[in-house]
Amino acid sequence: MSERERSRQCLLAEVSQPEADISLARAALYIAQETYPDLDVGAYLGQLDALAAAIAPQLPAERYPLRILNAISQLLYGDRGFTGNAQDYYDPRNSFLNEVLDRRTGIPITLALVYLEIAKRLDFPMVGVGMPGHFLLRPVVDDMEVWVDAFYHGEVLFREDCQQRLSQVYGRPTVLQPEFLQPVSARQFLTRLLTNLKLIYHQRGDLWSALSMADRILLIAPDADAELRDRGVLYYQLHQWTQAAADLEAYLARSPLASDADAVRRLLTKIADRSL
Repeated sequence: MSERERSRQCLLAEVSQPEADISLARAALYIAQETYPDLDVGAYLGQLDALAAAIAPQLPAERYPLRILNAISQLLYGDRGFTGNAQDYYDPRNSFLNEVLDRRTGIPITLALVYLEIAKRLDFPMVGVGMPGHFLLRPVVDDMEVWVDAFYHGEVLFREDCQQRLSQVYGRPTVLQPEFLQPVSARQFLTRLLTNLKLIYHQRGDLWSALSMADRILLIAPDADAELRDRGVLYYQLHQWTQAAADLEAYLARSPLASDADAVRRLLTKIADRSL
């Protein structure tokens, strides 16, 4: 079995567990392992353990949520120098957990992952929040409505701040819809991480790497029809006609009335003409 196949089997085993048992860090490292075949998953999990262990003695006897957040943020951003990579936001390394831990820089979702994993080790429950264009965290605390922005040094936000952050991301006044602040599941988190990488690689013209991300999105979310279509298009762009036709035909079988169904049928006609 190749390293790639082993990494995918490990990823599939991880995400096939009940939601509460999925380790985001372990799954993210299995995702990275295809790009970094020598990656030692246990060693990077140990780094997260060590970060949490360094914070634990600083926690107050009375575990007030804001004090715990301050302790985590102080260690990550003050003591260890983690930061958001605004200068080279679309560097693929920002999306791989091993690189984020090594370089201490990342994008909102990967810095949120580090923050989440440390909080988990401190028995302080938090969830990821997939706001459009950004990613936040929220402590799971009764009667407390605050969010944490791991990209901006762990800044604590209230609902009005989230509204401003959303408008900042889009560069124009944007209405904050209630669904924008809903927590994401572990599988949704990992799918969003892979989607970021798929788009980055596609924009760079690295279609094989984009295809690799699409494969793993469908491994995690096999019912994602749009992802099946996108993988078919990637196969088409890579001149893999048989695989492209299989994915696009499967997409039409699932979504025959989709708004892009006619465009997909035209693409299938082009594939058929090439196969003659």
